[in-house]
Amino acid sequence: MGVSLVALAVYVIYDSAGALLLRKPPESSVPGIVLAILSLIAMPLLARAKRNVAVALGSRALEADALQTTICTYLSAILLVGLVLNAAWGWWWADPVAALVMAPLIAKEGVQALRGED
Repeated sequence: MGVSLVALAVYVIYDSAGALLLRKPPESSVPGIVLAILSLIAMPLLARAKRNVAVALGSRALEADALQTTICTYLSAILLVGLVLNAAWGWWWADPVAALVMAPLIAKEGVQALRGED
C-alpha cells in the first residue's frame, strides 16, 4: 500500500503540474460532477467498512487499504470542487492547485506505510 500511495502522490504532482503549466482546464460535464458526488458519498462508507473488517481480522494491509480509500475521498472532494469552480466561474486552475496541496499528505502516508508506521 505504501508504494501505491507514493505512486499516487507522484502521479497527482505530475498531472496537476502539467495541467497548470499547459493551462489545461478540467472538462466541465454534468456526468463528471455527478460521478464525483457519488464517489464522495461511496468512498467514506467503503473506507469505514474496510476499517471495520481490518480491525476484526487484525489486518494491517486492509487498514492501509482503508486509508487509501479515505485519501480517495479527499481526492473526490477536490475533484468536485475543481469541477464546480471551473463550470460555474471558469476557475480552471482550482482543481490542479487543490490536488497539489493534497500530494504531500498522500506521500507522507505512503512513506509511513512503507516504514510500517501507524
